[in-house]
Amino acid sequence: MKNPNGYGSVFKLSGKRRRPFAVRITVGWDDNGKQLYEYLDYFVTRPEAMIALAEYNRDPYDLSDKKITYAELYKRFTLENFYKVENGVKVLKASESKVYTYQMAFGLSKALHSLKFVDIKKSHMQAVIDNCDKAYETKKKVKSLFNHLYKLAMENDLVDKDYAAFVDLGENDTVSSREPFTTEEVASLWENIDKSDFIDTILIMIYTGLRPGELATIENENINIDERYMRGGLKTAAGKNRVIPINMKILPLIEKRINSNQKYLLADLKGGSAKQRYDDFSRRYWKPVMEHLNMKHLPHDCRHTFATLMDNAEANNTSIKRIMGHASKGVTEKVYTHKDIEQLIKAIDLI
Repeated sequence: MKNPNGYGSVFKLSGKRRRPFAVRITVGWDDNGKQLYEYLDYFVTRPEAMIALAEYNRDPYDLSDKKITYAELYKRFTLENFYKVENGVKVLKASESKVYTYQMAFGLSKALHSLKFVDIKKSHMQAVIDNCDKAYETKKKVKSLFNHLYKLAMENDLVDKDYAAFVDLGENDTVSSREPFTTEEVASLWENIDKSDFIDTILIMIYTGLRPGELATIENENINIDERYMRGGLKTAAGKNRVIPINMKILPLIEKRINSNQKYLLADLKGGSAKQRYDDFSRRYWKPVMEHLNMKHLPHDCRHTFATLMDNAEANNTSIKRIMGHASKGVTEKVYTHKDIEQLIKAIDLI
């Protein structure tokens, strides 16, 4: 079907190119009525290009280096980094936690949203950081967004100088709030496990070292109960698709959670094929349990607790790194043999 006049077009460029499909939009007409074009972007596949063109027509933005705003450039950044096309459908390719992080950073830089990107200087971004009342780590995430947007802007010849590089975060004077669960607190979790259908999840994280986002992506088909391990993980190359041994103490908890009608070990509120959202995890489950048991912890404290327990048990350092998904100079290839898995199970059973 032919696109309407002025809608734009997708066509394949000649020669061998990494991203051969070009998206071209109409920006006006000359005195003879001939359309004037600008290139929106280039893509690996035609479906990706078609979706980008449709996104543009749904909410057009000016690609002129004199007019594109901070908010419009952020939208392009999200389209390129957070999504992919599968069978002609745009789907999320980044983790929910990563998307949330940049959404938060974008929200905290609201003062820049309507500014033309070429007009933004170091002083504008510095003011955002200086006026931010959040912790140092949050400010780092805002600056990270600045860095990504300037990289995208320079790749597309919108600017020729990276002012984000000059933004100063100041000294990190915050004290780390990460505290491992005490022995007494872990015991309290076990004692109260039947009083909440979520406490088992906290214990699973404590005895595996999994991040909340990683646990949410564990699929039932990747859990081997008989051999006591599962596969999963996010973030780094060493962390993705790693073997996570199952401690004997939490084996019954995982067995109980496996449901053939669900894709993930932790299903969302509706169940079925959807995974649990971090917002539900934190607001509906984590916070009520912490309040009920009079504990003050963040979800990542479970991973910190795991590392502390393993260290106190004098577990092999290489095993700890492999279980937690940390890169190790001693491991050149992430290939797990049966002997490797046995060693990881032996290490995990020390706690």
